Amino acid sequence: MSTVSIAPLAESLPVFLESNDFSSVAVIVDNHTFKFCYPDIKPLLPKHTLVRIKAGEEQKHIATCELIWDALTRASFDRHALLINLGGGVIGDMGGFCAATYKRGIAFAQLPTTLLSQVDASVGGKLGIDFRGYKNHIGVFQQPNAVLIDPSFLQTLPERELRSGFAEVIKHCLIADVSMWDEIRRRDLNEQDWTTLVAHSVALKERVVEQDPTEKGLRKILNFGHTLGHAVETYFLEQPRKRLLHGEAIAVGMVAEAFIAYQKKMIDETLLTQIEEYLFAVYGNVRLMDGDTEPVLALTLQDKKNRGHQVRMSLLDGPGSCAYDVPVTAAEMRRGLDFYRGLNKH
Repeated sequence: MSTVSIAPLAESLPVFLESNDFSSVAVIVDNHTFKFCYPDIKPLLPKHTLVRIKAGEEQKHIATCELIWDALTRASFDRHALLINLGGGVIGDMGGFCAATYKRGIAFAQLPTTLLSQVDASVGGKLGIDFRGYKNHIGVFQQPNAVLIDPSFLQTLPERELRSGFAEVIKHCLIADVSMWDEIRRRDLNEQDWTTLVAHSVALKERVVEQDPTEKGLRKILNFGHTLGHAVETYFLEQPRKRLLHGEAIAVGMVAEAFIAYQKKMIDETLLTQIEEYLFAVYGNVRLMDGDTEPVLALTLQDKKNRGHQVRMSLLDGPGSCAYDVPVTAAEMRRGLDFYRGLNKH
């Protein structure tokens, strides 16, 4: 497993760099992290190559990887170099993928700057890029050399980004810690203790990943809400309507998939009601039209948890518990999306 630190980068980054002998160092930033985060770490770094990319999920593709690989090649990076990914989930996933494949693999460190990346994307070694509109379609498993989490970066986030990351916190509680679920659902977004929740999510994910690093079994529980959630997120990328952030789409997925679990008698109506009421209170309504359902269902056929042509989901099977590899039909998914859309009418 990676070295994971939750502390100010002024403390953790120098220790990490001094304990390793890297031949060269590069830092990937986007326009947001270049402005708000890079100035904080620049004085802590040795001479380095700065790689700037555009921000956003729409940049997470092979052409951006070529820009990164080209920068490393022009700087004559060898296999003893270090790539630092300073940003959210897009930079972490794509930068890690580039590091894992450049000259068959160089060291990389994740410095997550968003709540989403701190509680989820930076931990676990799942790396990848989008391909032809499909989320994380091309990728590898490779653990970073270090994950250095500085909670102070959360102060730079707009509320919408904070809310997006909170969806993964909610997911972690629902699948593995009912007592924490009972705590967070009694608080509004601005009342949450982010330092505690980041540490809680990181510890939970580390436990799961340690048992199943390449997602052959147990790790699949981390995908609750993501079969339909990823499909909704991908679908909205191509729509003229406002693009959804990852957590906003996963919130849709968790409500719809909780309903599927309820229909399969895996959870009771009390838990379903708690989930839909709290997620609607935090995320509001995503307007799904009647014509959206079939294109979204078509996208689930590319989900990485599928076996053959059968969609397999990770579904709650009680408060704080989750089953995986549960076969789900198109009709069941359609009813889940219908349930979500019906809630919008109240």
